[in-house]
Amino acid sequence: MKLAYWMYAGPAHIGTLRVASSFRNVHAIMHAPLGDDYFNVMRSMLERERDFTPVTASIVDRHVLARGSQEKVVENITRKDKEERPDLIVLTPTCTSSILQEDLQNFVNRASSTSYSDVILADVNHYRVNELQAADRTLEQIVRYYLEKARKQNTLNQSISNIPSVNIIGMFTLGFHNQHDCRELKRLFQDLGIQVNEIIPEGGSIENLRNIPKAWLNIVPYREVGLMTASYLKKEFGMPYVAITPMGIVGTAEFIRQIEFYINKWAPILLGKTVNYESYIDQQTRFVSQAAWFSRSIDCQNLTGKKAVVFGDTTHAASMTKILAREMGIHVVCAGTYCKHDSDWFQEQVKGYCDEVLITDNHTDVGDMIARLEPSSIFGSQMERHIGKRLDIPCGVISAPVHIQNFPLGYRPFLGYEGTNQIADLVYNSFTLGMEDHLLEIFGGHDTKEVITKSLSTDLDLAWDSDSLSELSKIPGFVRGKIKRNTEKFARQNSLSKITVEVMYAAKEALNA
Repeated sequence: MKLAYWMYAGPAHIGTLRVASSFRNVHAIMHAPLGDDYFNVMRSMLERERDFTPVTASIVDRHVLARGSQEKVVENITRKDKEERPDLIVLTPTCTSSILQEDLQNFVNRASSTSYSDVILADVNHYRVNELQAADRTLEQIVRYYLEKARKQNTLNQSISNIPSVNIIGMFTLGFHNQHDCRELKRLFQDLGIQVNEIIPEGGSIENLRNIPKAWLNIVPYREVGLMTASYLKKEFGMPYVAITPMGIVGTAEFIRQIEFYINKWAPILLGKTVNYESYIDQQTRFVSQAAWFSRSIDCQNLTGKKAVVFGDTTHAASMTKILAREMGIHVVCAGTYCKHDSDWFQEQVKGYCDEVLITDNHTDVGDMIARLEPSSIFGSQMERHIGKRLDIPCGVISAPVHIQNFPLGYRPFLGYEGTNQIADLVYNSFTLGMEDHLLEIFGGHDTKEVITKSLSTDLDLAWDSDSLSELSKIPGFVRGKIKRNTEKFARQNSLSKITVEVMYAAKEALNA
């Protein structure tokens, strides 16, 4: 546990609440102090939900601290059971309830005996896992609970469908463009003649979880949530799964070919023939997706060799690194992720596509790396966007954590062939184009005095005189920030507190030496 004013992944109970509130007619209760219930407001605002978020806080107040919860948690569970009549109530512990050493399982057992709803305790260690790990574990726990329940009641449907079908696992609330990605995947599967059996947890019903084994295979678009569930289903029911993320032209083609491989295990028996999706891949790549054409255009060639930094969750950061390097010819100087628990997979994926790899959940390390490498553009989360603003480096947001601007009302998937178009637009618009910036300056499009002071490297111990500021303002904007930082670095190395025109030229000569 650590004190921080920025976290890439939140505490474990947020992950549990995200999964629980994604299902239909499931209610979550968290045992936490007042203030930890910000999830309700956050979800309603970002997802623009018209209904109340199905989460209740059982408040840990001074009375609880003095004599324990006693009947408080049980009463909250039974009250919500009568008011909402949910199919399932999930009680999630928090760090506070763990510190108090409350026996939450006992509360669940007592409430279950009088409740119409099923009641379970989220089985996550709040000291050892973060939001994403907890979400992955909670989803697997709920799926396992209902499949085992169906098996005991002899209601488990294990006869596979007559036509190819898939389950999409891992789409859930507050995910990065998850709603748009889900829609794009459904369109892609419709084109391929593949039926979508279940989508969990987003919009799914726990009553339908017993139908999961009907599908031919499972799809896990994001590594962060869904892999534990897919692994459990493979072990218990022999269901294969595809965990390739269909991002970019190459990634989407690999994704479809992997699905074709698994479908052809059953197709000769159930369909009397095998399937071949190569013509679909070719058609989409050449005529539907504009990304392949864009990569050969003069616009994209202008980006060839430009330096970029990529940072985010493992899924999006790894995919984006490969897209930039192999599809657009952009030089990725560093690729990184904050998912330290999945660092081995990430390093294996980006090997050969970037100069260095950074695994950290400390945003200051990321900021220092970006300031040191001075890329032309950044592709990361909202934190990297803030870092880019301070360094005057453009940033495209490609991963959670995100802000409300990353929950667009329009259709903006990152997966599939339409996703390739969105990514191409994002990449092109995330680079400062030299001639464009220079023309804007010529015609008064920029306030140069304002621009040159917005740099992370500006320190109180350095002062620029009027002549040096005037000289700096004459430099084109797309290289001004870099020259400013190099000059200040030279001044510090030589213990200079005032920067003059002479110091600027000395810094330039030292750099070229």
